[in-house]
Amino acid sequence: MQALPADFRERMVLLKRIVIVCGHYGCGKTNLALNLAVDAAGEGEQVTLIDMDLVNPYFRSSEYGDLLEEKGVRLIKPVYANSTLDLPAVSPAVHSAVSGDGEGLVILDVGGDDAGAIALGQYARLISENPRPYEMYYVVNRYRPLSADTRETTELLEEIQAASRLKATAVVNNSHLKQETAADTILEAAAYGEEAAQKLGLPLAFTTAPEGVAEKLMGKIPNLRPVKVYVRSPWE
Repeated sequence: MQALPADFRERMVLLKRIVIVCGHYGCGKTNLALNLAVDAAGEGEQVTLIDMDLVNPYFRSSEYGDLLEEKGVRLIKPVYANSTLDLPAVSPAVHSAVSGDGEGLVILDVGGDDAGAIALGQYARLISENPRPYEMYYVVNRYRPLSADTRETTELLEEIQAASRLKATAVVNNSHLKQETAADTILEAAAYGEEAAQKLGLPLAFTTAPEGVAEKLMGKIPNLRPVKVYVRSPWE
């Protein structure tokens, strides 16, 4: 297993933060959330992953229950997830997980754009008042439609923050082209991630790259975080 970077361990694991993963549709939020959860559990942490995607019935954390169970991660999913009744209902367990009584590391995989952030908004007060400070990662992907320039990413974050009533704390550059991702794909998007973070007035937490590609980028991109590709399209 790839060891977590020291700064990542300090911010996410040792401080036992609540970590919120949000961004544009298809930016790779769910794959990132799965990596964060599995890796932290591998470090011996008690981890709960909450699927807050009530908008998109596909490509969400609830589809990976077997993987999470195998890795020792508790999954909280929408009430009707993985059933024929795919209705927007949040599990009552979310309340206790994000309240002051919750334990361990809690990761929330939020639905895309401001529509997905609306569900998160009903827990804004609990999260803000929790004695464990939260981290809200805004995930950007230069190669997704409506995300090609920093103006669009700025406007989208403003909408997400308004809907969720929470403020992003850092940017994650998760630019990729699915199975077509190569080292040049990541390198060409490096400046975009830095520019987006600077324009938003937020730190760039890290840049991701698929494990095989990351090996070719070591030393070329600061704060590079290798990730496993768990989420795949049906045709991949």
